[in-house]
Amino acid sequence: MASPNQPKRKDRPCDACRKRKSRCVTEEESTICVLCKFHNQECTFIQNPQSRKRKPTQDAEDPETAKRRHSTSSTRSKKSPGAQTRVIRTTNGTGVEEYDDLEGPSLLKKTLGLQNKHHSQYVGATRGLEPVLLGQLSTTGRSEVPLTEGTLRRVSSTEAFLLLPDPGTQGYSDELDDLDAIEAIIQPHGKSLVDLYFRIVFPSFPILHKEVYLEKYSRSYREFSPPLLAAVYLLALQYWTYDDQLSKSVKPDVLELEKLARKALGDTIHRPKLSTVQAGLLLLQHTDTDSAELTAQLISVAYGLGLHLDASNWNIPDWEKGLRKRLGWGLYMQDKWSSLGSGRPSLINSANWALQTVTNADFPENAAHEDDQEGSSEVEKGRILFSHMITLSQILADLLDTVFTVKATRDIADAGPKGLSIVLEKVKPVQLRLKEWFSSLPDCLSMETTKVLKLNSVGYLRLAYVATEITLHRRILLTLSSATDPQLYRICRSVAHERFMFAIDFVQSLKPQHLSSFWYFASPQNFALIGVFGTLLLSTASTPEEADFYRTKLREYRWILKINSENGARYMKPAMALLDANTGLLTTRAESSSPQALSQIPTDQLHHFQNENTQPSGPTEHFQFPNTHLSPNEYTSPSQYSFDTQYYPSQHSASTSPATFTPNNLDPQPQEFGYGIGGNNPGLWSY
Repeated sequence: MASPNQPKRKDRPCDACRKRKSRCVTEEESTICVLCKFHNQECTFIQNPQSRKRKPTQDAEDPETAKRRHSTSSTRSKKSPGAQTRVIRTTNGTGVEEYDDLEGPSLLKKTLGLQNKHHSQYVGATRGLEPVLLGQLSTTGRSEVPLTEGTLRRVSSTEAFLLLPDPGTQGYSDELDDLDAIEAIIQPHGKSLVDLYFRIVFPSFPILHKEVYLEKYSRSYREFSPPLLAAVYLLALQYWTYDDQLSKSVKPDVLELEKLARKALGDTIHRPKLSTVQAGLLLLQHTDTDSAELTAQLISVAYGLGLHLDASNWNIPDWEKGLRKRLGWGLYMQDKWSSLGSGRPSLINSANWALQTVTNADFPENAAHEDDQEGSSEVEKGRILFSHMITLSQILADLLDTVFTVKATRDIADAGPKGLSIVLEKVKPVQLRLKEWFSSLPDCLSMETTKVLKLNSVGYLRLAYVATEITLHRRILLTLSSATDPQLYRICRSVAHERFMFAIDFVQSLKPQHLSSFWYFASPQNFALIGVFGTLLLSTASTPEEADFYRTKLREYRWILKINSENGARYMKPAMALLDANTGLLTTRAESSSPQALSQIPTDQLHHFQNENTQPSGPTEHFQFPNTHLSPNEYTSPSQYSFDTQYYPSQHSASTSPATFTPNNLDPQPQEFGYGIGGNNPGLWSY
């Protein structure tokens, strides 16, 4: 009921609207305002307005003073959690609590995974609720069923989600304070940073929906999940100088912003939405801190959100179907490349992964959305790049599952001299898929296809391919032993040599458009794998001349990493540090080995590594990434190696080949070698 003796509406807002600092709007012939009616509360005019304190006149406020002022404000607001409410502001000055209640068109109406004040939990097949009991879901039937706690929302006749309220979950009362604190750090540059993100990062890593993000941002930054808002700003800040106006301003405090983002992400995991996974993946592109642990958390969250399922026929908006597919595959890639880099088992199992392959329809942005501004990424190329990275990640997953599981490693070791035969048999299908993948790359993903004034992220894709091949041949190399057939031993090492040389040539071919672009989070570890592979070849060299050759190549590779990292490619610094660490291990082994083992590594090489390892390589920083070059027509089948000509003749001259240790009298024609007695076994790998 309206309060008696209430003043005229035009004189002042009601007590509730004054407290919310909202416009007080009354519908015609109504005695209470819209917001009070919406919240089913009294519309009173009892409280007196708070006195306003005049701020002292000042030309400018220094950053430290502003930070203290904001901190004090946040502390005050946290003392009154009742004032913390997420309301979607509307154009007429009122507010609603969910997107379905917005007047006019909005992409977010009927969303499942990005609701304002509710989060969802997938009802799995063994859970206590059984959606099938409700029968078939018709197009006109009721899709939401109220429960004692929350609501059951059906997306199909057999699948459903629990919708649970956000209020009451951990850290919910801090959300608006966190958002204000994030915005305070970057203001007044928020809009410019969002534009920068969608110009450079988004085309190469499209796990957001641009139109949805911009719709929310146009109303208020307070509609976002705090870690997602911060993550977008953090990645955009890496390209601060690519905006003429921003480059003239003082750059915001990145460390403080990252600290807020991580704190907020830890809170939102307790009320997970699609934005939670988006924020986590973007933070992992910014820094590799706690990468494996955060990846594990995100995978658990994603299963609860149903990101592992095919949502093609669900009763949700079409744009969300495409977003779920892109985001799900983005997490799949994160899992596989994190597994490769950390050496830990992958957490996503193919038996519980039902996502369909991405199609053009899953990417709302296309060539018509290209940004012509200097230093932008290509939208169409980014879509193709992302799709091929998904396919390559599936090949990597098969490789890891085939020869790097605990069981496979034990079986290979238990086989003794026959272990190499097992490895070659297992990796041959993977190698053939790699060849097919490489051969099918379109011309636009060539390292040499670059455009004026455009950045090019194809490097991270090509580097990922190099890392996958090196990982495969590293497994073969580690299986070689003194009991291996001499001819097969020489062939395997020769192929490994060609892979190493190809990787070195690739890194040397990187152009400024590649080095300055967006690099995937796995790029530092993938650069490091090239050095690891070269060090392994060096440690197993059979002659001093061969060892000296690899020592020289590793010195050259370290030099490339050094000059690129000192000129902005900071993602190469971890590779340089790991190269130094591995050569240090090699030196330690040689110094503690018998004279016979020590003689395999030249004295000058030992002295070189000892001296080089004492040189500081600089601290490991936060990274973002650049890359590569290869042309499909330069590819030779890895399963049919021929040594009469160089594997990649256009990439290095004959003088780079370690001629002094090349196998003598190798038949220039492709040969086939069996792994048992005789050469006609059906399970042969052709070279």
